Amino acid sequence: MTPPEEPAQLTVRRTVPVFRIFDVPTAHDFYVGYLGCAIDWEHRFEPGMPLYTQVSRDGLVLHLSEHHGDATPGSTAYVELTGVRALHAELTAKDYAYQRPGLEEDEFGTGLVVTDPFGNRVRFNEPHPEGRHN
Repeated sequence: MTPPEEPAQLTVRRTVPVFRIFDVPTAHDFYVGYLGCAIDWEHRFEPGMPLYTQVSRDGLVLHLSEHHGDATPGSTAYVELTGVRALHAELTAKDYAYQRPGLEEDEFGTGLVVTDPFGNRVRFNEPHPEGRHN
């Protein structure tokens, strides 16, 4: 009788949310111009085909896709961070006519939610110091 195989060691290297977009210039205006991300790479199977791209900033990595079926518009990514007040000040100082998010305090910490032009939300949260819950 053959002994059962040991399960393979699982190591998650990273998780990258995929957001559906419908217009590249509008996506760049929001993610690069407003949110301050860099475009890491872009991929199209050929010219004129839908875009699949990666944007990032300070450890935040997102994939944006024009491909039908890659993601559902109106999704949310939860991002735990430090410095949410500084990010809020930075975004508030920008001349972006479509959004002026506020800070929210709840039992999880201090939050800031931004919504892209396609209905996707990035929920930034700075947890309360250890042991503090509202």
